[in-house]
Amino acid sequence: MASTVIYRHFNAPSRGFTQFSHELIRHPRLSSDAVRLLTWQLSLPQEARESLSRTAERARIGACAFGRAKRQLKEEGFVHERRMQVGGGRWVTQQLVSSTPLTADQAAKILAREPVASSQVTPSPRNPAVGAPAVGEPVTPSTDGHPKKDRAVDTSNLTPEAGEESPRLEEARALVGALPLLSSALLHIPRGMRDELARLAARWLDAGHTSADVHRHVLRGLPGAGTPVHRPGGLLRYLLRDVPPRELPPPPAPGNRLSPRLEEARECAGDHIQPMLFRPVGDETHCAACA
Repeated sequence: MASTVIYRHFNAPSRGFTQFSHELIRHPRLSSDAVRLLTWQLSLPQEARESLSRTAERARIGACAFGRAKRQLKEEGFVHERRMQVGGGRWVTQQLVSSTPLTADQAAKILAREPVASSQVTPSPRNPAVGAPAVGEPVTPSTDGHPKKDRAVDTSNLTPEAGEESPRLEEARALVGALPLLSSALLHIPRGMRDELARLAARWLDAGHTSADVHRHVLRGLPGAGTPVHRPGGLLRYLLRDVPPRELPPPPAPGNRLSPRLEEARECAGDHIQPMLFRPVGDETHCAACA
C-alpha cells in the first residue's frame, strides 16, 4: 500500500509577523475564509479601523463567502457588533474582533469603552460628506455589509425606478405597516417614508425572502434595550438597503427511509415471532393470516 510522508520546512520571520494559537488556526467550525478574515484582521495595527468588508475585499473573498465567514465568526464569539447613533441622527456600527471567543456581555463592556463621535464616521461613496446638512432625514452611513462590487453594476443600494414597480409591492406595504408591532422603537415611522421602505422591502420579497425573514432581520438590527431610536425611518432604511442572498434550507437527511414498496405497509397486531408487515386495504390492523 502506498503511503505519503510529509516534511515541513519553516523559517521563523524576524519581523512583520503575528502570533496565533493553534486552536484558532485549526478551529473545526471555521471555514478557511473565516480563518483568513480573522487572522488578517488580527494582523492589522491596533489603531487600524479597517472594516471586515474591506478586509474581505482585499483578501479577495466574495460576497457570499464573506457572509458565511462573518456569520461563523459571530457565532463562535470572535466577532461582535454594536449599532449606535451618533451626532446628526446618523447610525454607525462598531465591530470588535478578538483573538479569543468573547461572550456578548464581555464584548459589550469592551465596546462601551470605545465611544464613537460623529467626526469619526468616515465618508464613503455611499455616505456623502459627513457634516453636510441634507434635506429630510439624514442618510445613514455605510458601515459594513458585503464587499463592494464594481460601481458600474452595483446598484443594490438604489430603490427601484417608478417604472420598475415590484409585483409584490402591496405585500411589502403590509410588511412595513406591521413593523411597529415588532418593537416600540419603531412606533413613529414617518408616513412620508413608508412608500420608500415598502419599495426596499419589496426587493427582499422579490429575492425570495419571506415577510418573517425581513421581520427577523429588522429585530436583529435594532439596538439593545434602553438605547433610544430617534430616527426609526433612517434605521429601517439602513437595515433594508442591502438584500442578502436567500439561504436555502439544507436537504433532509436520508435517514432510514423505507423503500417505496414498503412505504404503505403496516405492522400486524397479531402474534408473530418477528414483526410482520402487510399492506392494508382499509383500516384493518391484522394481516390476512391472522384475520
